[in-house]
Amino acid sequence: MQKYSMLSRRRFVARTVASAMALSFRQGMASRIAASSLSHAPATPLMIDSHVHVFKHDATFPFAQGARPPAEDASAEMLLDLMRANQVSRTVIVQVIHYRWDNSYLASVLKRHPGLFMGVCRVNPEDPAAPDHLSQLTQDGFRGVRLSPAATADGDWISSPLMAPLWRRCAALKVPMTILAPVTRLPDLVPLIEANPELTVVIDHMADCPLDRPDLLKMLLDLARYPAVFVKISGLWSLSRQGYPYMDAQEQVKRLCSRFGARRLMWATNWPVSLQQLPYGRIVELYRDRLNVFSPEDREEVLSKTVQRVWPFGL
Repeated sequence: MQKYSMLSRRRFVARTVASAMALSFRQGMASRIAASSLSHAPATPLMIDSHVHVFKHDATFPFAQGARPPAEDASAEMLLDLMRANQVSRTVIVQVIHYRWDNSYLASVLKRHPGLFMGVCRVNPEDPAAPDHLSQLTQDGFRGVRLSPAATADGDWISSPLMAPLWRRCAALKVPMTILAPVTRLPDLVPLIEANPELTVVIDHMADCPLDRPDLLKMLLDLARYPAVFVKISGLWSLSRQGYPYMDAQEQVKRLCSRFGARRLMWATNWPVSLQQLPYGRIVELYRDRLNVFSPEDREEVLSKTVQRVWPFGL
């Protein structure tokens, strides 16, 4: 009886050890298979947003007289939360019109979050001292300037004698010139671009060119002959007459790509202005997953590589 019990215990131990070894083997195989699957899973692409705005209701940084900002803040901290949640690595922040020419709030954001943002300032284009203001702002960390000529006579300053020294200073400082303008204003840029061929010029939001006006789109396409001109393909939702993912607007992006090439196109959320149509994460998804006009290689250019040619983050 004792011998039988000892044999039973030995068999039990042997079976237990064998079962443990088998379980360990299966777990090890499962881990290796999982690791192999992860190694072959598509990596999340690097994404750098080329255009957002930030502002905050704060007495330290008062809005310009007559400004009517939204009641809700769009602070840098809110933006950072959205970036982290949607795997956006870096962002270019453009001075919002609510502060006019006072770039103090954005300067404070750049100082608090070094390396995460590039800043594009505003200067008064009708002020003869604008070139010197731009020089000072670059010392405060800004890496670009934005001008916004209207389509009406209010925007005729884009053809005034004040433009030549401002554009020359921009070229000397090697900071991009960013233009928010309706497509009908683009011919006014040609003399300035030709006078400063080394200056990087970025056209915002496809110049808001209507999708049903190929004659106007030609004004934007014609700028492709200048190798230092880039285009933000933002605002598809504003131009489209269709639902998400805005295939009619994607056709316009396709035409731009055929002339400029993906190396000169960049995506953007235009947050928080875009919240009127889409949440931030939905826009990220649109450019990352639903922009069907690009090859994988071209999509990589649009999502991160192009913006780094204009604003080098060193990633």
